[in-house]
Amino acid sequence: MSETDRKAQEFEELRPLLFSIAYRILGSVGEAEDAVQETWLRYDGSATRPTSTKSFLSATVTRISIDVLRSARVRREEYVGPWFPEPLLNDPYQDPARSVELADSVSMAALLLLEQLSPLERAVFVLREVFAFGFDEIATTVGRSEAACRQLLVRARRHMADKRPRFAADRQERQELETRFFDALKDGDVGGLRELLAADVQFVGDGGGKAPQLAKAVMGAENVARVLGTVFPWLIRIDVSFEPHEVNGQPGALFRDRDGKVLHALALDVLDGRIQTIRAVINPDKLTHLGPVADAWAVDRELRQARRG
Repeated sequence: MSETDRKAQEFEELRPLLFSIAYRILGSVGEAEDAVQETWLRYDGSATRPTSTKSFLSATVTRISIDVLRSARVRREEYVGPWFPEPLLNDPYQDPARSVELADSVSMAALLLLEQLSPLERAVFVLREVFAFGFDEIATTVGRSEAACRQLLVRARRHMADKRPRFAADRQERQELETRFFDALKDGDVGGLRELLAADVQFVGDGGGKAPQLAKAVMGAENVARVLGTVFPWLIRIDVSFEPHEVNGQPGALFRDRDGKVLHALALDVLDGRIQTIRAVINPDKLTHLGPVADAWAVDRELRQARRG
């Protein structure tokens, strides 16, 4: 096997881990994929063989992701409306023994909390808490002393501990609630929806100014149930379909227009047998990795016309 082939094989074996690190730091599928590709270019162009390929590649993708995150912060501060991570349907990094923890760490709620950390705090937290890297590796990766990294982790943990969600670990319970929710959504069953929602539930959409909102941010079980029970049955009448699917490790669905193009992704936060938050990612720029994207404006015009008729 040639040196190039050996490198390529080692890299492909570690690609799922590298993407999962980058995505948790960046909250963007496209940016994470770019960071992984840049990592490969640097590895392929390196003349020296690292002692640990995993450590070298993980450190490289983390440094690249930190730099990308710093430049992305300005764009996110200027973002129109609420900013959500790009929806992730499947986390390629598999560890059955830690599947629940990994799913929680990639949830929309957890990623939005990570957004409030500094880039270094975020990187240290992800490497230590999610992927269990040693402080010696983390220190080398972020260019800080081990003591400084421990302090960064303390600050990050303090912030995350106060607000970090703890989702239902019982997969069967979540699936049953998901089935009931989407059945009620399809039927426009306001009462059935209300029973599944937490009293202080929120329904929020991320259109980024590039797609019509399904609704403005809505609070409270009664209000959210009525909005959902009104809007979604009309979408189905104009041939919008949906398929339940895990979104960022939590219950959700992918909605498509009559041509099968992706219209939006819906993600549910479930806790104590109730839906706490419903997030709709509508911005077409955040859906391109899922396939051809629908013209949300055209669907909105057709929806309005159908409701008037």
